[in-house]
Amino acid sequence: TKGRAPTKLNAMVGDMAIHRELHVLDTRAAEMVSAITEDYNLPLGVIAPYRAEHPLVQRLDPASLSGSSRDGTIAMLVNAGPLHAELCRLSRTEVFPIFGSSANLTNTGTRFRVQDIPQELIAIADTVVDHGLRKYHGYQRSATLINFQTLEVVRVGSCYELIADVLKRHFHVDLPAADTPWARAA
Repeated sequence: TKGRAPTKLNAMVGDMAIHRELHVLDTRAAEMVSAITEDYNLPLGVIAPYRAEHPLVQRLDPASLSGSSRDGTIAMLVNAGPLHAELCRLSRTEVFPIFGSSANLTNTGTRFRVQDIPQELIAIADTVVDHGLRKYHGYQRSATLINFQTLEVVRVGSCYELIADVLKRHFHVDLPAADTPWARAA
């Protein structure tokens, strides 16, 4: 329904507990993720190698794993607010992995309110939760995605300039400049 290419992957809904159990990172990369999400309380899409033996991964059928992993990595959204945290708690408790993508038609931009979601997507949903306008809607972008094994920026997203500042000041990592009005003004 979304018109999504098979090469576009789903991201896992995760928290720092799931991230620490499932992702495999060296100490420095783990400290980077912790600084961004815990010390600075920013949302982040973490891409990293994963433990195939983890119970949440073991629950995935081959097609779901294929559509949600690439080159031995899984992308996971962490620190995305209270509703997200509760979904993560339920995921851990029930050993039920949650993966998904944004509620938009491919290449039409992120939606931040239920009333902006295309009706054809609403029609196929079992449940729609109207949680209101999200905290970082002003960016008009989804979460920033970084591969913490390679430090490649996969997607410049919300809070990018803040994340880049944390990595520069605390880890001497220079992320590429973002070509966005909000990043140029920072």
